[in-house]
Amino acid sequence: MNDGGNTRFTLPRGATGFFIPKDGPLPQTDVRGFRTALYAAARVIGGQVGEFEGQEHPLSFHTASVVARTGESVVLCHAHLPWVAFARERRNWYREEFLTPPSWAFPFAEAGFVVLSHEQLTTPLSAVDTSVLTPAEWRKVRSYNITTLGGVLFNAWA
Repeated sequence: MNDGGNTRFTLPRGATGFFIPKDGPLPQTDVRGFRTALYAAARVIGGQVGEFEGQEHPLSFHTASVVARTGESVVLCHAHLPWVAFARERRNWYREEFLTPPSWAFPFAEAGFVVLSHEQLTTPLSAVDTSVLTPAEWRKVRSYNITTLGGVLFNAWA
């Protein structure tokens, strides 16, 4: 992880959602834990959980929302890593369209998820340790013109 710019963010196996069959299946994020954290976050702001969309191929993430009087916040959860991000709108892929985590994001961290900052998500890939990416993953990254960490993590690889 990034600790104030002193350490590079290191991508682990599964970051893109691709896997090599001989290496075995990728881990699955605790969807029940994510949903529990969603409800806890909604309670913090007196809101409610909106629509939840579980990850389906080719997406690499689950999408949900928290609805409050001030509007709807989109919450993204990586399908294979316990990482959460926030966005303004629902999309099938993201590049730099991430928001700073809201003040009510702490229930995700308390549930064991890493809440990724806007700065982390918009980090250029050149500043990320991508040594785990396979040649096939790099081909997808290049063909989709992905240049940020968030683009690698929250994408739809068709």
